[in-house]
Amino acid sequence: MSSLSLASVPVPAHDVGVSSRRDRRRFTAAFKLKILEEAARCVASGALGALLRREGLYSSHLSVWRAAAKRGELTGPARRRGPKPTPPDPRTQRILVLERALAKATARAEHAEALVELQKKVAELLGRTLPTADGPHGAR
Repeated sequence: MSSLSLASVPVPAHDVGVSSRRDRRRFTAAFKLKILEEAARCVASGALGALLRREGLYSSHLSVWRAAAKRGELTGPARRRGPKPTPPDPRTQRILVLERALAKATARAEHAEALVELQKKVAELLGRTLPTADGPHGAR
C-alpha cells in the first residue's frame, strides 16, 4: 500500500463563473424616464435613497438623466453614434454586383486554366500529345 500525500494531489482552480471584468451598464430611455418618475414621487425621508439602492444606481445618474430629460434627449429613439448612414446609390449597388460577378468569373477561368495546364503535364508525363486548337480535333 502506498501512501499518497495531499501535497502531491493537484487541486483544481475554483471557478466561480463570474467574469473578472464587468460590462458597462446601459439604460434605455424608457427605464430612465421610469426611474425619474419614481424619484419624483419619493417624498418621504430616505425614500429616494431606498429607490437608488434597490435599482443599484447613484444620485449622479439622476442628475445626468434629469438634465437629459430637460434637453429633450429622453424622448424618441436613442441617438446613434457615428456618421449618419447615406442611402445606397443604385449605381453603386449595381457596380458592386458586377464586381462580384467579375471576380467569380475570373476565379473560375483561372481554375479552368490550371486544370488545362495539369492535363498538359499529365499527358507529357505519359508521353501522349493532346490535340491543339489548330489540330485535327481542335476547336470546332
